[in-house]
Amino acid sequence: MNFEVNGHQYTKGYYLADGIYPSWATFVKSIQNPQGNKNAHFTRCQEACRKDVERAFGVLQSRFAIVAGPARFWDKKTLRRIMTTCVILHNMIIEDERDQPQDFNYETKSNYVAPTEPEKDKDRIQKFLEMHRQIEDRAAHQQLRDDLVEHLWQLHGSV
Repeated sequence: MNFEVNGHQYTKGYYLADGIYPSWATFVKSIQNPQGNKNAHFTRCQEACRKDVERAFGVLQSRFAIVAGPARFWDKKTLRRIMTTCVILHNMIIEDERDQPQDFNYETKSNYVAPTEPEKDKDRIQKFLEMHRQIEDRAAHQQLRDDLVEHLWQLHGSV
């Protein structure tokens, strides 16, 4: 995934995370004890969005075992298909059960389902290690968060 924020180019997507996650390039954590209006605004926006995403993803995880397992070894195309399929199936189930009494328990998790197609790329371990090194980049983590703070402030924080 390629995108630009505040004049900087990024080549990896990111997850909204809380303080328990490491400061990696693919996690955007809220700011502990934010100082100043920009940081406070960013933290409010980040936490609100993170909670919405966690709730939605929790529903899919509880309903579909394939979503609950690790995704590192799936390619992007397969991940997109899996998530799209699960969202469509979830919506179909909700539509089908619309007029029935509902008693969902979204706190349980199912067993992990492993990919059935073997990895074809011979140097996948080297690629994995290089990607992991890039993901653990703390400087990239800080730069992305700083860029997002500024971007959100420019969009609607100073209004």
